[in-house]
Amino acid sequence: MTTPEQLPIDRAEEISRAWQREQPGLPVGSIGILTRIRQAAKLLDDERRRVLAVVAMDAATLDLLSTLRRSGPPYRLTTRELADRSLITAGAVTQRVDRAQGEGLVRRLPPEPGTRAVEVELTAPGHRAVEEAVGGLLTYEQGLVESLAPHEQDELARLLTILLRDLSARARGPRG
Repeated sequence: MTTPEQLPIDRAEEISRAWQREQPGLPVGSIGILTRIRQAAKLLDDERRRVLAVVAMDAATLDLLSTLRRSGPPYRLTTRELADRSLITAGAVTQRVDRAQGEGLVRRLPPEPGTRAVEVELTAPGHRAVEEAVGGLLTYEQGLVESLAPHEQDELARLLTILLRDLSARARGPRG
């Protein structure tokens, strides 16, 4: 059995110890959390990109198609709703829709009389593509977190929710 002393020091621990040595008293507690989150995000992003390449889809297209698919029948949202739900700009939505429309995955519907709101709708090929991509991706990604017991997964999700709420509130708050 491996003891904690035998485990290799991870990068976050190495950075934290170096700062403690170089500037004793410097608050380094966040390093163990934020550095690991950044490292995990990078690894997860790389894995997602690799898995999506198998189904010839990029993350931005998956996000667009998934957002439409999760909206429920008739799988249609305005470009404003897409921007809000995807946390991206209107310009980014336009680029994503243009690309997906060119591939036949979505279609733009003309605005209703008296409005300027353009709706985007998932096509049958788009529906099939997102079903295939999401099914395989979520099954694969579940495997990535199975080193944690189910109760640990729930606890990590709960703690990350708290952190993200606070970070979101800070990002929306006054800048000083």
